[in-house]
Amino acid sequence: MEKITTEIDYGRFAERLEAARRVAATEPAGSAARWELLRAFQEEWGYEPTGGARWERDEPDAHKEYVTGLRPAAPEGEPEPDDVDRLLPIPAALDEWWDLPFNSFADRWRLYWTNPVWPPTVRPDPTGYGVAGGLPRDNPFTGPDEDPRVCVLMAEDQFCNEWGYPAARAHLVDPPVLVTVEDREWTLQSHSVSEFFLALAAVRLPDHYGWTVEDPVLTPEAMTRLREVLRPMGLLPWREPGARTEFLGGPDVVALHNTGYGDTELALYGRTEAALHRLAAALGTDWAEEITEPEAHHEES
Repeated sequence: MEKITTEIDYGRFAERLEAARRVAATEPAGSAARWELLRAFQEEWGYEPTGGARWERDEPDAHKEYVTGLRPAAPEGEPEPDDVDRLLPIPAALDEWWDLPFNSFADRWRLYWTNPVWPPTVRPDPTGYGVAGGLPRDNPFTGPDEDPRVCVLMAEDQFCNEWGYPAARAHLVDPPVLVTVEDREWTLQSHSVSEFFLALAAVRLPDHYGWTVEDPVLTPEAMTRLREVLRPMGLLPWREPGARTEFLGGPDVVALHNTGYGDTELALYGRTEAALHRLAAALGTDWAEEITEPEAHHEES
């Protein structure tokens, strides 16, 4: 691997994110500027396009095809139910993401533990495959007289939760993305489609390309100090079953602090091993024996 010589302070990531949000809000469809922060973040952590086979957007979903095959056929003369509303536009940002030459999901999907949904499918799902419902009449994302459906674009590997945008906002270039949480209720995941894919990369790629410490033993004082030393990165908390994971950043370090429940409460990722040692010193601790090298190193050896 190329030696990292330039330090990047993820404690200032929120400033970069705010600039990206302004771009996403003003740039027309087809703007490469909308994706610049995603490209930069991936590159900073060591991702490079492989040039190999990609996950194509029209790739069939084998499990969905299997379940569909088990469903009784519609009575003669009645149309088969469809989970795609062909009258709804597909947001331009979603099409753009699929076509990015640096789309790390399409290139290295095994790092992501998610399944894309293309074309986006509606919830409630007329076919019964997708289990989430639509938005309640009283919700913060649409008006009471607007379309209450949600268009799903991505799902966790076991379909324990799904991400999608309000059907009423499908006409927007870069609409907000919602996620199902407890009881299949929808809550805000990201302010835009482009920011959703940035957050997805931020929660997945450092785990593969970074030096890692998981669930270090920290005193309450050290945990308090951690949140003083590191700063919020500006991304909304990442939501998966039971988890509510906050993004914190510092010099060459990203921390994922799960304030919900799950297998890991705290994961610390360094672009370099030295960055984790510096953080440990700032917290008055030593986790030299706990640091694991990047999985990417084993991959390349």
